[in-house]
Amino acid sequence: MPTVDIPGSKSITARALFLAAAADGVTTLVRPLRSDDTEGFAEGLTRLGYRVGRTPDTWQVDGRPEGPAVPEADVYCRDGATTARFLPTLAAAGHGTYRFDASPQMRRRPLLPLSRALRDLGVDLRHEEAEGHHPLTVRAAGVEGGDVVLDAGQSSQYLTALLLLGPLTRKGLRIKVTDLVSVPYVEITIAMMRAFGVEVGREGNTFVVPPGGYRATMYAIEPDASTAGYFFAAAAVTPGAEVTVPGLGTGALQGDLGFVDVLRRMGADVSVTAKGTTVRGTGRLDGLTVNMRDISDTMPTLAAIAPFATGPVRIEDVANTRVKECDRLEAGAENLRRLGAQVAVGPDWIEIQPGFGGRTTGVEITSYGDHRMVMSFAVTGLRVPGISFDDPGCVRKTFPGFHEAFAALRKDIGQ
Repeated sequence: MPTVDIPGSKSITARALFLAAAADGVTTLVRPLRSDDTEGFAEGLTRLGYRVGRTPDTWQVDGRPEGPAVPEADVYCRDGATTARFLPTLAAAGHGTYRFDASPQMRRRPLLPLSRALRDLGVDLRHEEAEGHHPLTVRAAGVEGGDVVLDAGQSSQYLTALLLLGPLTRKGLRIKVTDLVSVPYVEITIAMMRAFGVEVGREGNTFVVPPGGYRATMYAIEPDASTAGYFFAAAAVTPGAEVTVPGLGTGALQGDLGFVDVLRRMGADVSVTAKGTTVRGTGRLDGLTVNMRDISDTMPTLAAIAPFATGPVRIEDVANTRVKECDRLEAGAENLRRLGAQVAVGPDWIEIQPGFGGRTTGVEITSYGDHRMVMSFAVTGLRVPGISFDDPGCVRKTFPGFHEAFAALRKDIGQ
């Protein structure tokens, strides 16, 4: 029974870095994810004057509740959405002038709902080129706090950024949310804030965050549930194969572990315990219709294995996947069609028919620079020989060792 050691969660590592930087004291993060995204976040903190110490298994961050240690900084956020959205928000609580820029891919991704909310709170934030996109400059003078309205219908990261900011404001925040996707990611944020000493309240669609700051702690990062999904899917499409991911079980924070419930509905055998999660392929994979609004990062994984099902697979309520690293609905559909699958796409849905139209060998998958395209279609490649990738290295964003780990799994399950 292959046991797969999945690296730490990207989402949790990014939040933990923000919380550690904002906390009073020195925080130790245990088994943080070391990838392009999280290294970019840590580098951004360093540019803002925070001390980040590294050992092979831990990061230590000297917190500064008063904000960045330098009065001016130029921060490059690379491809990281959490870096590009969280760090300007953190800097706003300090005092100084801070400029942020990002890769061409990240420059295309939207930021405007968060920018508007920060401006409504009195933050001097200016987009230098396209409104609502990087690059931007924050002229920080602390944040008073109070009431603010936010549309988080494109990304829950906008709400997470404001929640994290709340304890650093002078009066706290009351955030009224008019729309919200990926609710489990917000629940991760609230649980982690609690671990750093802050209790978030909720009154209907309004989140209430008290002032007073954070306290430093030692915080262990759990394995990344989205990344684990590729390995769980590999078991599901391989009759008799079994994959266990330790450290990701009944107490996990990440909603994306819910992907195994989708695999269970399709016919896989799934066991979730306090110690970890196991998925076993039964030789059966049924079609289904599933709403993936709350676990949309796993949509490409399901789409990539959908042609192996006995009936159509329809994935609904995933409009926000169009504004990720690429338009994942169209990118996934195009790659599936090139493999011979029959696919229909709507504004917020994708439907995939069984089979590959008689094709028995693979093609080069277009990654669009998106790590999830590559990792998802690696699973397809377990049963469709000859699949290759135009940019296999883009997995460094979240899992630099993915190809080696997946090759080892492939050998273990006899594929």
